[in-house]
Amino acid sequence: MNWMKIAEKYEKEFVELTTKLLQIPTVLDAYDPDNLEEPFGKEIREALDMMLDYGKQDGFLVKNIDNYAGHIEYGHGEEILGILGHLDVVPAGGKWNFPPFSATLKDGKIYARGAMDDKGPTIAAYLALKMIKEQGIKLNKKVRIILGCDEESSMRGIVRYLEKEKMPDIGFAPDAEFPLIYGEKGIHEYDFLAKEEDSLIESIEAGERYNVVPDKCVAILKKDLSKEFLAFLGEFKYVGNVEGNKYTVFGKNAHAAMPDAGVNAISLMVQFLKKHSEAKFIQFIDKYVAFDNVGNKLGLSCYDKEMKGLTNNFAIIDYDGVNLKLGLNIRYPKNYDFLAGETKMSEAGKPFGIEYKKVRDSKPHYVSPDDKLIKSLLSSYQKYSGDTETPIFTIGGGTYARKLTKAVAFGAAFPGDEELAHQPNEYLIVKSMIKAIAIYAESIELLAGE
Repeated sequence: MNWMKIAEKYEKEFVELTTKLLQIPTVLDAYDPDNLEEPFGKEIREALDMMLDYGKQDGFLVKNIDNYAGHIEYGHGEEILGILGHLDVVPAGGKWNFPPFSATLKDGKIYARGAMDDKGPTIAAYLALKMIKEQGIKLNKKVRIILGCDEESSMRGIVRYLEKEKMPDIGFAPDAEFPLIYGEKGIHEYDFLAKEEDSLIESIEAGERYNVVPDKCVAILKKDLSKEFLAFLGEFKYVGNVEGNKYTVFGKNAHAAMPDAGVNAISLMVQFLKKHSEAKFIQFIDKYVAFDNVGNKLGLSCYDKEMKGLTNNFAIIDYDGVNLKLGLNIRYPKNYDFLAGETKMSEAGKPFGIEYKKVRDSKPHYVSPDDKLIKSLLSSYQKYSGDTETPIFTIGGGTYARKLTKAVAFGAAFPGDEELAHQPNEYLIVKSMIKAIAIYAESIELLAGE
């Protein structure tokens, strides 16, 4: 079957369906477990309903799992092939050329938050299954497009799904890059907490999510340091401003798995404040956290041949004049000594009156490169991309693949594509997504065809 020729006929449908989904601002504002209808908010529920409605209209079996997740199913058999996408997106921080939820189509690209992470690729996988169905391909497995609602924060959607439904025997998440990701680093979210008053700092705020490099930090100061702050901005060529007692500095958003791609606004603010404040927490940040994306200052840095080096993202600061929270996000390789790392964090904070607290930990995920699943997916990619040189690899990002025993991240970004997940001006290339549809259809046929 020449899936590429068939996929090209679905381009208009891909654009229409993806645009509609991208225009729903599915940013999690608050999780409410008591709200049984909309636990992750109105917009995320709207996106889930939209996808399940399309699946039902196209003749698939669909199921809503407590409004936490859902699936669209085709095929028969005892075994399940799971294709795991998510409908939530991170906040649309930074400066955009187009409104982040406009889904603007220009020069063959669709610009929107979630274009590649993960709505466009999820639609590509859905249309691949639709092509399989419409071409009458018989399957010996159930194929389920699994739609999670909470991937960008705590993965509660997929956790609830797996509590209620059988875990797929094999699977892939179209939520990363081609040719294929066979390993994902562990993810450790943690806080440093303290209580302290300072004669200079009334408050500091920056960051919304552990998995994003913060692009803006705002400090409210009790003394007039406007002259000094503006001189500081000029000296280092930083962008910021002063409005009364409100001091703002801007950095650049990036994914926490690649903190070097961003500019951490909290570190920039601390670079200024450390010269004017005697607060212990500012001293602590300067000594152990600021301007360090690999955990060297805390003694955490390590390296694995397959998973590469540890990263440490300084994601959140929330200080109200008394109570302090610093939120951080580590991506660690499989040889990292987790317990020793926790001990180092605890010991570092003690002299400053700062307490370490673990928020969440997800262990590294790994599937052998020799596994049949990987060989089948790789052959599908190579058939339609013509690329037989780019090796499979591991990443610092975390996808739903890590929630299954045997699953990997598979596309939909191609080698050489600009990486803008969690950054302003995120976009997808329509022609590339059509190629991804063909690759996913080939993969489904190889893995589940009779």
